[in-house]
Amino acid sequence: MGKPNGEQIVFGILAYLGILVLIPLLVKKDDDFVHFHAKQGLVMLIIWIAVWIVAMVPYIGWVLGPLLWLIVAIVSLIAIVKVLMGEKWEIPVVSTYADKLNV
Repeated sequence: MGKPNGEQIVFGILAYLGILVLIPLLVKKDDDFVHFHAKQGLVMLIIWIAVWIVAMVPYIGWVLGPLLWLIVAIVSLIAIVKVLMGEKWEIPVVSTYADKLNV
């Protein structure tokens, strides 16, 4: 596989922007580069939702919530940078679950 083109980069970035992950999942099913990032993006969306739920828990969530948001945001930002570089970065833990997805 060569360097990804501009369209692949755009769809790869969409994969890490929350609910927008549905666009590359539905539109670019046959593109290996985009599909790789879309599967990881879907797992990241699930993690965002879980963090949101944890953040709503009184006391514990109020303390852990902001820290977890920061961690997930940084990981998403790194993933977007890797897409821009044309790389397939396997996000630790996330890639394990993404590999198991059959979408």
